[in-house]
Amino acid sequence: MLKTALKPRWIAGLVFALLLSGVFVLLSQWQLSRSTQHDAPVPTSIEEVKPLLDVLQPGQFFPGSVSDQMVSATGSYDPAKQVLVEGRLHDGQKGFWIVSAFAVDKAPALKGVAASPGTWIPVARGWVADAAQAGPPPSGTISVTGRLLPSEAPLPNVDAGPGRASAVSVAELINKWEVSSYPGFVAATSETAGGAPVDARDELKPLNIPAQPPAQQVNWLNLFYSVEWVVFAGFALYIWWRMVADDYRRDLEGDDFDDDEDHLDNNEPTNPEPEQKVQQ
Repeated sequence: MLKTALKPRWIAGLVFALLLSGVFVLLSQWQLSRSTQHDAPVPTSIEEVKPLLDVLQPGQFFPGSVSDQMVSATGSYDPAKQVLVEGRLHDGQKGFWIVSAFAVDKAPALKGVAASPGTWIPVARGWVADAAQAGPPPSGTISVTGRLLPSEAPLPNVDAGPGRASAVSVAELINKWEVSSYPGFVAATSETAGGAPVDARDELKPLNIPAQPPAQQVNWLNLFYSVEWVVFAGFALYIWWRMVADDYRRDLEGDDFDDDEDHLDNNEPTNPEPEQKVQQ
């Protein structure tokens, strides 16, 4: 069959099939790139620091439009309301987030909630490698700047233990702290007191969480077209192979027919007529 495939016309056919398959593969890649669609790009305004009081109200549903927004708030920490969230990474190393309750000045109180005075928001103040390195939050009036993030989901059937939390979950924290809270939390990037930065311990590493990239959606129709073009590429090569195979079989049949004719030419008839008897 190799001899048949090496005929000039089938070599040319193979080149054409390969070129056609290459075009189909390129079309498949194009459809694949279109199958993943990004949501609207992240607005640059989220890096502009805005007052928390203007961005989010306590007691309301956390809107996705304010997620990752840089915010600032003035208030005070309660050192008795602080937890550690384990399993958090920093430069590839596991450690703890220090999450403290922050009473926001001038924040509206939740209606019908008779909890501790004021409205609070959890603030992830930083990362430490060891729980023993977690010190108390700064005292007095503090101005916090950081990224506003939605509440995390608590881990089911997990008892983090005293002074711990399974996640930065507002629902879990308000039960521990017995306070009214905003529906999200702040990952702090800076803390100042009287306009001067708060002296932080060397062990406390800032979080500096970047804005999350836009979500991706899969367009299944384009993904189907992408697979379809790959099938077409394989089918083009299959057609070439089938045509070569058919030509090869025709050559074999032609050789068998020639052999039969040669046999008839070189041998006597197999059933010669019997000689007539001479009558006496």
